Amino acid sequence: MGVRTGASTALLTDHYELTMLAAALADGTAGRHCVFETFARRLPDGRRYGVVGGTRRVVDAIAAFRFGADELRHLRETSVVDEATLAWLADYRFGGDVDGYPEGELYFPGSPILTVTGTFADAVVLETVVLSILNHDSAILSAGARMVGAANGRPIIEMGGRRTHERAATASARAGYIAGFATTSNLEAGRDFGIPTSGTCAHAFTLLHDDERAAFAAQVSALGADTTLLVDTYDITRGIELAVEVAGTALGAIRIDSGDVGVLARQAREQLDGLGARQTRIVVSGDLDEYAIAALRAEPVDAYGVGTSLVTGSGAPTAGMVYKLVEVDGRPVAKRSSHKESLGGRKLALRRHKPTGTALEEVIFQAGGTAPELGEHDRLLQIPLMRGGQAVADLPTLEDSRGRVRSGLVSLPWEGLKLSAGEPAIPTVHLEQ
Repeated sequence: MGVRTGASTALLTDHYELTMLAAALADGTAGRHCVFETFARRLPDGRRYGVVGGTRRVVDAIAAFRFGADELRHLRETSVVDEATLAWLADYRFGGDVDGYPEGELYFPGSPILTVTGTFADAVVLETVVLSILNHDSAILSAGARMVGAANGRPIIEMGGRRTHERAATASARAGYIAGFATTSNLEAGRDFGIPTSGTCAHAFTLLHDDERAAFAAQVSALGADTTLLVDTYDITRGIELAVEVAGTALGAIRIDSGDVGVLARQAREQLDGLGARQTRIVVSGDLDEYAIAALRAEPVDAYGVGTSLVTGSGAPTAGMVYKLVEVDGRPVAKRSSHKESLGGRKLALRRHKPTGTALEEVIFQAGGTAPELGEHDRLLQIPLMRGGQAVADLPTLEDSRGRVRSGLVSLPWEGLKLSAGEPAIPTVHLEQ
């Protein structure tokens, strides 16, 4: 799912990963048993929680991380590595284990989001593909979750495909769906991931026709009266009048894509009701983000269309995650660079909750030490994702992940759901061993 059959992901990597591999193969350290961890040192500015996205895509990408004839030819022609390393890469299959937070899980600073265990050679080459997926999808999913919360139960349509890279568009649609968006406009995302798609017509369709009435009549004839008519190509008041004349009071919805959509939605609702179209829904779009959606909560809006702000992470286009070596042959190792410190040793995490289900804190502890007592309302956060290089059976589905987002957000203290800047919703506690 998400990786085309036969498509290698092996060159979705950085040059230095292969030169490190070549040097390690040459000096005999490539086979040392290592643990790499992916985590975020901090949340993006203004954010109180993050949501893990892309876990299943990471598993698929690791499975497809194979060096075929084309990949090896490119590396040879560009002299990236020597022949001995090329021979090793020709037989490369990830043979280690991967554990991590399931997709849709909340995360906080320091959360051990993904743990890759294997030889140095096995694991080091995966750094870039792991981070590119997790950083992108987690940023999009986190932004989407904020928008869904702001919408307060009203559906959101994802329509950002024209505002990002074509492959990022499908990943963004997937992340938005997990966050709780109702549908996507992106057909490739529908094919790749089974996400429901929706869409009707753009302003170009109205402009194609000699007048607005003819455009509406053509759309209703083709799609039925339950369609959504875009009424703001010319004069919105006249557009609504014509829409109801053509489709009747059973018109499914109108869409407003420009102007002060809050004011226009109020005027549109009054006009629709006056025309007898009391069940006709109002959909608004046009550069909406979580703040704009929250500001529209009191307005008579039935659904939102969101594009640019979702696919760009609504101001936080990356989750800032890193992939660090934390253990070599059972010995903790740690980076001490200023502002880029990491904690050595493989770590696990649990989240503590009140009896009411409200989250209290995230507790991170050494995997090799004494585990903290697990209370009745606490739960461990990592799950197995790959064993011996193979995906485990019954990984969470998209619907599982959507449910996880919903339950995670419900568990946060109310302060943690605010859109204003502030401390993380719950503290992260590191237990010393």
